[in-house]
Amino acid sequence: MPGSTIAILAIFLGFAVMELLRSNLFSKAEQTRDDGIVEAVSMVVLLGFTQPLVLFSSAALAGIVAPQWAGALTGINVFAAIALFLILDDMMQYWWHRASHSFSWLYNLHRAHHNAKYMSVRLVYRNNLFYYAMMPGIWLSGVLIYLGLGWAYAGYIVVKLAVITGAHSDVAWDKPLYRIKWLSPLMWLVERTISTPATHHAHHGRHADDPAVNYKGNYGNLLFFWDVLFGTAKITRSYPQNYGVENLAPATLGQQLMWPVFPENKSEPEAQVGEGAGHSPA
Repeated sequence: MPGSTIAILAIFLGFAVMELLRSNLFSKAEQTRDDGIVEAVSMVVLLGFTQPLVLFSSAALAGIVAPQWAGALTGINVFAAIALFLILDDMMQYWWHRASHSFSWLYNLHRAHHNAKYMSVRLVYRNNLFYYAMMPGIWLSGVLIYLGLGWAYAGYIVVKLAVITGAHSDVAWDKPLYRIKWLSPLMWLVERTISTPATHHAHHGRHADDPAVNYKGNYGNLLFFWDVLFGTAKITRSYPQNYGVENLAPATLGQQLMWPVFPENKSEPEAQVGEGAGHSPA
């Protein structure tokens, strides 16, 4: 097993153990039977099938289109390599995520991530099965690997997963640090650079009138800097009172995992969809 895979598993399990000990990992507030199924299926499919397939397919297509470019970037500076992944993977994921909250059809591929009425490491990979298969950043990462940057990707993905796992966990690692006065300048920089529990929990908040909620912003994954740069950042150093999606018809298990194979639930009046909360995708 590659060292990067071992590191990712160790980080994920570390946060999972903290939740198990401090906030009941397997029995969250307002949890439903479907929540566990969606999380288990989406994580297994992404890690075991979708991500490897996309990376391999992308590299294979690049080899067909530009065989002369294989390994062309192998010797570039490590900082240049990291910058390429930050721009072509992480920044592209910011725009993909932002688009998911702007277009109704794309929101249906993402809403499973917000259906959970809690925060947890369990949400990191929770999405419609087609969501990641279409994500531009993964396809572009495959191209960068084809160009010879697999060595940089191995380290980059470990750091990225550490940040986003910590940002989703309901054991907020940043909360005690905000109370230490002499750390305030450092935390000011940190919360504007990477996603933290406070900034990412804001994106999962349920009620628009909660001052800690920014459902239509705080889209960053590894770098929160993209939100700062593109004007979608909200920093409060506080946490929402409730999590989930407000004023939308409930999503069935099939819709969460495989929309549009399983279409939207039309059981509730359309007039209720998206009213009042600013949670409408369009």
